[in-house]
Amino acid sequence: MGNSPYIVSIHILDNYSLLNIFYLYRPFFLGEDKNDYEHLIGGRGTWDLGRWWYRLAHVCQGWRNLILGSASYLGLSLICTTGTPVENMLAHSPPLPLTVDYRSGDGITAEDDEGILFALKQRHRVRHLHLVFPVQNLRKLVMAIDEEFQDRPILEYLIVEPWTKNSAVLMLPETLQAPILRHLLLGGFACPIQPRLHPAAASLVTLYLIIDHPSAYFLPNMLLQWISFMPQLESLAIVFIFPVPNRDVERQLTHTSIMTHVTLPSLRLFWFHGVSAYLEAVVCRIMTPCLEKLQIGLFNQLAFSVPHLVHFIMDTTENLRFDNAAIMFKDKYIDVVMFFREADTYAVGVAVDCWHPDWQVSSVAQICNALSQVFSAVEHLSLEHQVHSQSSEEHNNVDRIEWRNLLRSFSNVKTLRVEDGLIEELSRCLRLEGGELPLELLPELQELTYVESRDTGDAFTSFIDTGRTQAAL
Repeated sequence: MGNSPYIVSIHILDNYSLLNIFYLYRPFFLGEDKNDYEHLIGGRGTWDLGRWWYRLAHVCQGWRNLILGSASYLGLSLICTTGTPVENMLAHSPPLPLTVDYRSGDGITAEDDEGILFALKQRHRVRHLHLVFPVQNLRKLVMAIDEEFQDRPILEYLIVEPWTKNSAVLMLPETLQAPILRHLLLGGFACPIQPRLHPAAASLVTLYLIIDHPSAYFLPNMLLQWISFMPQLESLAIVFIFPVPNRDVERQLTHTSIMTHVTLPSLRLFWFHGVSAYLEAVVCRIMTPCLEKLQIGLFNQLAFSVPHLVHFIMDTTENLRFDNAAIMFKDKYIDVVMFFREADTYAVGVAVDCWHPDWQVSSVAQICNALSQVFSAVEHLSLEHQVHSQSSEEHNNVDRIEWRNLLRSFSNVKTLRVEDGLIEELSRCLRLEGGELPLELLPELQELTYVESRDTGDAFTSFIDTGRTQAAL
């Protein structure tokens, strides 16, 4: 190692250059570069990533001094996590910020419980607080953060949620304050944003609320009031785990005053999962001029009426430019996804929770019909299929009219790709009584691509032979 040319070349670098190398080397282990859910909560490997600088600091005294002297610039922190002897570590370490990150579905050991409580006593040092435990463990730990994170506050990440869905509901202490909080993710909390947190809301970049019990439900107006305090918000997720009937939401809205529009000038990601009436009440009152990604999840319902969602998407098409779409028939839900032009990342996604094939086709036909204005820009369509684990003869007889209604919404599609598993059903449903194909479907189609593993009849061949398509087999 001492004779390595690479080590020698690094030693002759000046401190400024060396520090820049360290800065570029550091991982974004807290999701600093992305605000989506998966990057924010991280995985078990996240804990080790937070220790990235430990080995570098042991190379030599010069490196150690340089790293510790630039702790803020490099985003250094001490990691308190499962199995960490917190009290001993803090007694023998520099006074760096703390990342308190504990997750377990089996509860908490006595040693880790002591470690968390000891770390939380250092309130002025806690930068990232992430607790995921069974609700009985969380209730005690939540009460331990009931004081203000002040005296040079640095708490930027607050992520607390039960390990699984629970019948119990948690409450944030009313005394909690976090003046520079930037990322807030809460699951299983009733009224998650108390008045004491309103000043902190002004600095929020990420807000994810997971509502998993009816007693934690809040009206759309309450949500709009909260986000009106958040001009810097870039990522917003409202996820209901349980369905509130549309009629109940509509009845509640008739007894509440209508709030004025809220503008979120920095919002780039909006994720909602719930019922359409709640979604409609929100999107008709928010403006998001910089929106880049929209992900909608809906519970299965008899009818989908989303006129405000259509206008919301059309108003943001300047940023949500797409010409590719995929309809994915999954095991327990269907997903309609629109992709950025010449990119693999989605711009708009609408999913519906349902699993019987006929329900799926009926639901997606309604969604496509409701969003037909949006789909008029789609030129490349893919129909994808996943084998269903739950089905019955009663639910497998898909109405051919629904398939035609689905395809009729894509009036500008030039290429169509169909996966095996849908070919036989789609072939049967496309044919009219006399065997011919309806010419009003996909009038601009030029190319049809499909994969078949068995005889699917001559419907696709006939469709190709109409002269409107050139198949890529």
